[in-house]
Amino acid sequence: MGVEVVVEGLTKSFGKQTIWRDVTLSIPPGEVSVMLGPSGTGKSVFLKSLVGLLKPEQGKIVINGTDLVRCSEHKLYEIRKMFGVLFQDGALFGSMNLFDNVAFPLREHTRKTEAEVRRIVLEKMEMVGLVGAEKKLPGEISGGMRKRAGLARALVLDPEIILCDEPDSGLDPVRTAYLSQLLIDLNAQIDATILIVTHNITVARTVPDNLGMLFRRELVMFGPREVLLTSDEPVVEQFLNGRRIGPIGMSEEKDQATMAAELAHRDAGHSDGSPDEDVRGVVPQIEPTPGLPNRDAVRRRKDRVMSIIHTLPHDAQQGIIASLTPAEQSKYGVLAGAPRTPTPYPRGQDTEWQRRAGDL
Repeated sequence: MGVEVVVEGLTKSFGKQTIWRDVTLSIPPGEVSVMLGPSGTGKSVFLKSLVGLLKPEQGKIVINGTDLVRCSEHKLYEIRKMFGVLFQDGALFGSMNLFDNVAFPLREHTRKTEAEVRRIVLEKMEMVGLVGAEKKLPGEISGGMRKRAGLARALVLDPEIILCDEPDSGLDPVRTAYLSQLLIDLNAQIDATILIVTHNITVARTVPDNLGMLFRRELVMFGPREVLLTSDEPVVEQFLNGRRIGPIGMSEEKDQATMAAELAHRDAGHSDGSPDEDVRGVVPQIEPTPGLPNRDAVRRRKDRVMSIIHTLPHDAQQGIIASLTPAEQSKYGVLAGAPRTPTPYPRGQDTEWQRRAGDL
């Protein structure tokens, strides 16, 4: 199973410009998480910090007991082998065919024979649906295929943590849907910890087990999908609905006077081009392709959500309960339309996001 990534008080700046500060969260092992945020909020910087490509000024990134911010270069090199990274453009070598691109990490970082390399590369290319394209050059294939080739390369060292930097960037909705399904299928097969940075609302609503959002140089929220999809936090609600009205502006956050004027304009009956209604609620999550194993991550996440459901607003409780199957409602002892009876946290099992759940 994938490993947990624990981030404590992380702060990153470039010169006098603070990108984000005091970011604290725990990315659960073996689950798919998504980090959202408007353009320029440092989501890609966050990914690069997690893998040690950028060094934060303060805080910790702890993986298997090692703090990546303060460890030696040798230890960092070893920890990086646990990561697979899918960059925005696939980051393929244009002069190499797809087989050699995918094989590159194996040839660089292992002493495997060419027979072993070939077996592993073909296995990973089959996982991402690229069998038969081994001899093609990156310039001869579509953007979606380049993304899948980049993902195959990220998988060849059997990573426990997979980072995806805007995997939907430049893809049409159909290819994005295929890639989303592929990430869920991969998690079902290898149970890796996956973190995706994206602007795509559909991906954010249907793919992850956990959602987070960066805004105003801070982590606004991070937690199970059910918590954020039912949240009335203004910036989260605005982003997930793709609305113009809210704290997020074109270039920076809005002041209170601007927000009040926008609300008055809307209340007067003037359209702003946004959806007519807010879409809040727990929409169905993408399931693995038939024939693949069930995702253990789903069970683990739902157990966590039901342990804190009594701390959430009433509407959120109802939305979460309504999203459960009859069998799950029976398992957790709840009925649709009925609030859950508060129960204390199991001793020693409350995490930071559970302790803060009352503030979410």
